[in-house]
Amino acid sequence: MTHMSELAIELKNINKTYSVLDKNSQNLRSKIISMITHTNKREIKALSDINLEIKKGEFFGIMGHNGSGKSTLLRIMAGAYPPDKGGLVKMHGRYMLLSLGLGFNPQLTARENIYLNASVLGLTLKQIGLIFREIVTFAELEKFVDTQVKYFSTGMAARLKFAIAVHADSDIFLMDEFFGGVGDEGFKQKSVAVFHKSLIEGRTIVHVSHSVKTIEEHCHRVLLLHQGKMIGIGTPSEVIPEYKRLSKNRKK
Repeated sequence: MTHMSELAIELKNINKTYSVLDKNSQNLRSKIISMITHTNKREIKALSDINLEIKKGEFFGIMGHNGSGKSTLLRIMAGAYPPDKGGLVKMHGRYMLLSLGLGFNPQLTARENIYLNASVLGLTLKQIGLIFREIVTFAELEKFVDTQVKYFSTGMAARLKFAIAVHADSDIFLMDEFFGGVGDEGFKQKSVAVFHKSLIEGRTIVHVSHSVKTIEEHCHRVLLLHQGKMIGIGTPSEVIPEYKRLSKNRKK
C-alpha cells in the first residue's frame, strides 16, 4: 500500500452525473411545462466509480476517446467541477490546470490575467511583481501587456499561458492536451526545451492526451477511460494496445 506522504492525488468514489433537458418539443408551452415538471429531464453519467492514487513525481497519463470523461476527471481534480455526493478528492500540493482554452478572462488584459492566475496559485502580489517582467518577456508579449486577451490570437494566448506555467511555483500540473511546443516555430523550440527542463522535472504531471507518442515517451502509468469507466491502469505498453483495440471497434 502506498504511504500517504508519497501521494500527490487521491480520488475515491468519484462519479459525475449531469442532468439535461431534452429539446424534443418545439412548442413553447410544452418547453415551459417540461422545465417546470422535469418531464423531459434525463441523466448522463460522465464518470462511474473512479478510484485512483497518483504518486508524487509521477508522470501519469489519461487516455480515452472523445466523450470518455478525460477532461471531466481532470477538472474534478482541479476543483472546477464537483463530483457527485460521496466523492473525495485530495490534492497534496499546489496545482495548476493547463488547458489552452481555459484559465483566462478574455475581458481582462494580459497584465490582469497574469496577476489573477498567479494569485490563484497562491503567489502574493509581491511575488508576482518579481516575476511579472520575466513572464511577459518569455511570452514575447511586451507590446501587448495592456491589451485584452480577447484580442489575442490562439498562439499569443498559448504563449502567455505557457509562460505563467513555467514561472508558477506549482507541485502538480494537470494538463489537458497541453504539452510543450506551443505558438509559432521559434517559440515552439524554446518552449519544448524549457518544458522538459523546468516544467516537468521534480513535479507531478497528469496529462490527458490522444497522442500515443507523447504517452509512450513520457508516462510512467496510464489510465484508460471508456464511457466514463476505468478500463485499466498500467504502463503505456500495457494500456496503449487496449486503447487501439477500442479505436478499431469504434470505427466498425
